[in-house]
Amino acid sequence: MMDLESLSTPCSTGCGDGEGSVQVHLDPDTRIGTAKVFAIYGKGGIGKSTTSSNLSVAFAKLGKRVLQIGCDPKHDSTFTLTKRLMPTVIDVLEQVDFHAEELRAEDFVTEGYEGVLCVEAGGPPAGTGCGGYVVGQTVKLLKEHHLLDDTDVVIFDVLGDVVCGGFAAPLQHADRALIVAADDFDSIFAMNRIVAAIQAKSRNYKVRLGGVIVNRSKSREQIDRFNAATGLRTLAQFPDLDAIRHSRLKKATLFEMDSSPELDAVRAEYLRLASALWAGAEPLSASAMKDRDLFDLLGFD
Repeated sequence: MMDLESLSTPCSTGCGDGEGSVQVHLDPDTRIGTAKVFAIYGKGGIGKSTTSSNLSVAFAKLGKRVLQIGCDPKHDSTFTLTKRLMPTVIDVLEQVDFHAEELRAEDFVTEGYEGVLCVEAGGPPAGTGCGGYVVGQTVKLLKEHHLLDDTDVVIFDVLGDVVCGGFAAPLQHADRALIVAADDFDSIFAMNRIVAAIQAKSRNYKVRLGGVIVNRSKSREQIDRFNAATGLRTLAQFPDLDAIRHSRLKKATLFEMDSSPELDAVRAEYLRLASALWAGAEPLSASAMKDRDLFDLLGFD
C-alpha cells in the first residue's frame, strides 16, 4: 500500500501558512471553483453531522445543488442522507492501489436525499499520515470527474475539535467557517481553539468566520458572553430535542421525520439559516481568548 505520509508535503516556517505550520499546503489546481464553501467545526459529539446534513437538505430545498464532504475516519457524516455507511475516498483508492484514474464517480459519490451529493473523505489509519492529504485528494477527484462544475454549495463536515494541520485543510477551501457549539464549558473551550485556527488560516486564505450555530441548548447565556468578548455572533439556535437524536437512529434527516410543532420550527430554522448563508454571511474578525481569560469569563456569578 502507498505510504500516506510520503504523499503529504508539510510546510516549514517559511511556507507562508502560519508560523511553525505543518499544514499540507494547498495545490492551486485543487481549488474548488465558484461554489459557496462552508466548513463546519465543533467539539466532538456536538452534532456537526446532524447540522451539516440538515443544512445540506435545506440548501437543496432552496433549489441549490449541494455536495457534502465528510472529513472523519468514522465516515458517518452522510448516512442520514444516503441511508448507509459509504466507502471512503481512501477505501476506494486503496482498492485500485492509488491509481486514481481507474475510479469512476459512482465509486466514491452517492446521491442522497433531495439530490444532495455525498462523499466521505475518511482518513489515514491512526498514526500513519495526514488528514490534509485525504481532503486534497478528495477535492482533486471531484474536480477530475467534473462534479464541482455545477455545484452551488459545498459543505465540509470536519472531524471533532482537532485543528491540526491536516484537519484544518478544509479551511484552505472554505469561504466561511461555521462553529457548532452548545451553551456549555467544554464546547465553548473547543470553539475558542477553532477560532484561533481560523484566525491563522485567514491570513493566507479567503476563509473567514461566519458565526456560531448553537445546538442542543435551550439558552445561550455562556455563548452570548463569549460572542461579546470575541466578536463572534450566533447564526441559528437548535434545541435539545429527543426527535433530533432519534433522527440519527432512524437514519433520516429531520426533513423526513413525522411532523410536530417542535420539529416544524427546527426545519424552518434550518431553511432560514440556509437562506441567510446563501445571501451572504458577513465575515467576522473575531479574536480567540487566552485559556485563563476564558476560564474566568464562563460560569455563573
